[in-house]
Amino acid sequence: MSERVIKGYHAHIYYDPITTRDAAARVRAGLAAGGFNVQLGSWHDEPVGPHLDAMYQAVFTPEEFGKIVPWLMLHREGLSVLVHPSTGDARGDHLERALWLGEKLKLNEKALRRI
Repeated sequence: MSERVIKGYHAHIYYDPITTRDAAARVRAGLAAGGFNVQLGSWHDEPVGPHLDAMYQAVFTPEEFGKIVPWLMLHREGLSVLVHPSTGDARGDHLERALWLGEKLKLNEKALRRI
């Protein structure tokens, strides 16, 4: 078994397009204004990839983990957040090496390939 290397992290912030999009926008604005080195992805109101719920992602380096994840713990506004490493193994990263803030949501496991 080869050793995995964490190249970065993704945080997927989930929301409902009708009832919690405003909360998701506030979380997004906080990430953008918080002095973090973070890349914010597009809004996805429809399922995309393994994500069955509306979401956007925040991409950050291992050096930012200790700043961004605690911030999300305190400021996620009740939204579910999936934080996972980026090792090149999408299936393992999303299903085995991930952490959840809030409710754990179902993912489309068939969309995740194993390497």
